[in-house]
This record gives sequence, C-alpha cells and structure tokens, in this order.
Amino acid sequence: MEAEDPTTPGRSAAAARQVADILGPFLGLIVVVALFGAVAPEGFLSVFNAKTIATQTVIVGLAAIGATFIIRSGGIDLSVGSAIALASVVTALAMKAGLGEVPSALLGVLAGAAVGAVNGGLVTLLKLPPFIVTLGTLGAARGAAKWLADEQKVDAPSGGLKPFMSKNPDLSGLPGFIRENLPDWLVLAPGVWLMGLAALAAAFLLRRTVFGTWTTAIGSNEPTARLCGVPVERTKFAIYVFAGAMAGLAGVLQFGRLTVGDPTTAMGKELDVIAAVVIGGASLSGGTGTILGAMIGAFLMATLANGCNLSGVPNFVQEILVGAIIVSAVTLDGFRSRQRAS
Repeated sequence: MEAEDPTTPGRSAAAARQVADILGPFLGLIVVVALFGAVAPEGFLSVFNAKTIATQTVIVGLAAIGATFIIRSGGIDLSVGSAIALASVVTALAMKAGLGEVPSALLGVLAGAAVGAVNGGLVTLLKLPPFIVTLGTLGAARGAAKWLADEQKVDAPSGGLKPFMSKNPDLSGLPGFIRENLPDWLVLAPGVWLMGLAALAAAFLLRRTVFGTWTTAIGSNEPTARLCGVPVERTKFAIYVFAGAMAGLAGVLQFGRLTVGDPTTAMGKELDVIAAVVIGGASLSGGTGTILGAMIGAFLMATLANGCNLSGVPNFVQEILVGAIIVSAVTLDGFRSRQRAS
C-alpha cells in the first residue's frame, strides 16, 4: 500500500488560503457594489457611472502599483500623496514653459522618481526605518511643491494630457467601422487603459523576473535573502525609485485631470493607496501582495467614494469609513499571518 504524502494537507491548506486571499477582495468589492446599488440604483448602476469610477481609480491605482512592491518588500511609503502633488506642479510648470506634453510628462515622472530616490537612499544608506523616512519626505515633498508653485495653483495649458482623464475620449482617430461597433462600456478614458497596461507590466515584473523574486525574498526574510546573495540595498533603492516614478505618473495624470498644478492636491491619498494594497491581500509585514489585488482594492476605494457621493454621505463619514477599512484590513492581515504561521 502506497504511503500517504504527509505534506498533502499542508499544501491543500496553503492552496485554500491562496484562493481565499484572491477571492476576498472580489467579495468585498461585490458587497460594496451591491450596497450602493440598492441605495442609489439609478445613478450608481449605470454604464456612465462605471466609467466614472474607472477614471477615478486611475490616480490611486497607479500609485498602488508602486506601493505593492514597497509593501511586498517589507517597507512602507507615506509620501505618495506629496509625490503626486510635486509631480503635478512640475508638469504644470513645464507645460507653462512650453516644453510640450512628452517632455513635461517625463519631468513629472522624474520628480516622483526623485522623491523615491531620496526615500530609497535614506532607507538603504542610513538604515533608517521606512516609516520615519517617508513621513519626513511627506512634508518635504509637499513643501517643495508649494515652493515651486509659489504657494498657489499653477495655471498651464494641459494640451494632450487632458484627454487622458476624459470620460468621453475623442474617437475620431479610429477607423469608422471600429467607432460604429465599439461598445459604450469600452469607451474608457485613455488613463484607464494606461493603468491597465502598467498593471500588466508590473505583474509580469513582480512574478516573472529576478527583480520580483528579490522583492519577495527581502519582504519574506531579509537576513536570509542577504545570505542567499540578494543585493538587498540595491534592490530596495530600485523599488523606492520605481514606486516614486509610478506616483509621478499619477501626478502627471492628476494635472491632466485638474488642468492645473496644485501643490495641495492628493492630501491624504497615501491612506487610500495603502488601504488599496492591503485590501488586495498584501501583508504589512512583507512577503505577500499582488498587483491584481491592489487594482481591486483601488477600484473598491473609488467605488466607495463614488457611492458615498451619490448617496449624499458627508465627507467626514467617508473619511471614517476609510479609517475603519484600513484597521479592518490590517486586522485581517494579522489573522492571515497567524494562520500561515500555524
């Protein structure tokens, strides 16, 4: 008689937990949609509102892509909102100077990457805790944005950046037969498709490359990763620069959405980003987290804000709900960690 594999129950339990981690964010999103669908069915359950929610997801979604790498590596980034504001101001100033859309967008992304480089440098070179470092750069980057903007909004021509966040994009450049047969629900803002492409590329980077493997190894057990030859400091620095660049890209699209460079924009957005990543199944202790989960979490946060606005829920209630969601997600994360340990 063939002996039973003693590892089978453990593998089955691990597989079940993995499936639960994937389905959990989906279930949460379904509950939120069902709740607001029952409260405000006419306004909430419409194609136009779904497109609105998708557009509203872009800023948090792009920033959450970078934050997934940081949290999976065992770090944290509280400077996301300030990096978005700085990138929007830099983009606006570049557009105002007549540099054009592409150079201006690149400068905005570089501004975000610079914030990430400062974060990564302080974390790796000075061995400072990421929480303290990014708390400091949260204020420093916001202050730099206000200084560059002279403490006021920067009015600038948005040019070709504005259509990226338009819920009714211009389809005149497409062939006639495509325009005539394109379903309305597929006519999304270009920024939504850009977020989707960035998410696919990031998922490949995280799951199929050495860089992604190193990111997971550092978050799972940094001393062991170091002993295995993982270049910990170099990888951490690259992770923070990448996350900063994604926040910079979000800032560029925020400028396209607002058509001004606003140094006060995205205040508190770091909470939405962290909540999106944690809701998506990432552990604040590191080692876990997926791009798909982060995208679902970002969509859930946008759906929550949209549903509250349509239902007439006051803003302070929305903020309380976000705080409650973060605490609940962290509590669930602790429960999952204890289960994995047992």
